Amino acid sequence: MKLRVQLQCKNLHEYLRELSPEILDRLYNHPATCLAVYRELPCLAKNYVMRMLFLDQPLPQAAVALWVNKESKKDHDECVAVLAGLRLWHSQQLQGGLQGYILNPVFKDNLRIALLGGGRAWADERSSLGPDRHARDIESLDRYAMERWEVILHFMVGSPSAAVSQDLAQLLTQAGLMKSEAGEAPSITSAGFQFLLLDTASQLWYFTLQYLKTAQSRGMGLVEILSFLFQLSFSTLGRDYSVEGMSESLLTFLQHLREFGLVFQRKRKSRRYYPTRLAISLAAGVTSSSSSLSSSSNLGSTPDSELQVSLVALFSEMLYRFPNVVVAQVTRESVQQAIANGITAQQIIHFLRTRAHPIMLKQTPVLPPTVTDQIRLWELERDRLQFTEGVLYNQFLSQADFEVLRDRAQGLDCLVWQDVAHRVMVVTPHGHSEVKRFWKQQKSHT
Repeated sequence: MKLRVQLQCKNLHEYLRELSPEILDRLYNHPATCLAVYRELPCLAKNYVMRMLFLDQPLPQAAVALWVNKESKKDHDECVAVLAGLRLWHSQQLQGGLQGYILNPVFKDNLRIALLGGGRAWADERSSLGPDRHARDIESLDRYAMERWEVILHFMVGSPSAAVSQDLAQLLTQAGLMKSEAGEAPSITSAGFQFLLLDTASQLWYFTLQYLKTAQSRGMGLVEILSFLFQLSFSTLGRDYSVEGMSESLLTFLQHLREFGLVFQRKRKSRRYYPTRLAISLAAGVTSSSSSLSSSSNLGSTPDSELQVSLVALFSEMLYRFPNVVVAQVTRESVQQAIANGITAQQIIHFLRTRAHPIMLKQTPVLPPTVTDQIRLWELERDRLQFTEGVLYNQFLSQADFEVLRDRAQGLDCLVWQDVAHRVMVVTPHGHSEVKRFWKQQKSHT
């Protein structure tokens, strides 16, 4: 089954390619950003960058193509596309009409600073704060990060004990993971249910993308917060960093990161913070960060976790709860209630298959066909009617009038339904104005 929660960008490079050239050039003014981008380049592209890092003149494209043999031409073409898409190099016309490549001067200068030293420090490690009397070790930071992230997931499934800030609840709604009706508590959507089935790294990357999309509407500088995220990716797990010198926008962002579990800050006004494993691995995106997060426990991976129980309760009736066993019943009413909330039958079946007991996983198929077929039939019961908005046309004085207007609506591809015998038809709201205008013209000529 293909999840509907689409990870628009699976890694840092795919995200950066979608940014405007102006924002990219401003990002490359920060050495940490340049080093993070360079770190995630393909090996061959890294080689190209290093060969050109200390050249001030463009190289002919034909000369660059000779750096690889014919068998590696596909890799060469991919590197050219990556470097151009990220604006790391530009094409430039040489004497004689030839085309050449030259590194982006802003990126080149700041990558040199990152590799050779110089410039301002990215983070004043420990600063003048002295030793922390409440220092956190790596194990406690991992535990804290997972606990904070799990609160968000529990809130999505409606756990009464899970509470998040209004900002975070609004972000979940804007991302389409939850919906909020007037006077009702937010509830999970179909996309939100599938989001919960993703691994932690994918969830985090998807959620961060949604946050970045709304950053500017929140009055936050996209370049500033992206640069800070890149700086966090180079921080040391288990060490504390100072908030000295941070702008108000960054301090607000830090509080959001604290709520997501990306940083630990003992109090909101504390002058130091600890980046967690989630923040350090974030800049790599989904592809690379999954492996780095594997050393910490995957959220909700055990059958007896509260999150898993809450997920099951979304489409079943909970009957009994024991210390290590939960008894639930999938019924017609529970499935149709889940479908009313935006969860599909296929999603329920996928969940049951992927969370089945090890003994059941040895069976083929994992779930009995009678179970999967019944869940689909319950969905079809609810989906027998399909509603389409439209504008009703009736009371035609003649069959000819009806057919003229009907044919015009068909020509505009806006006819929804017709009943020739009773001279009744329905057109789409979008096509109504054009059909109405045509009808007025017809009547003016008669």
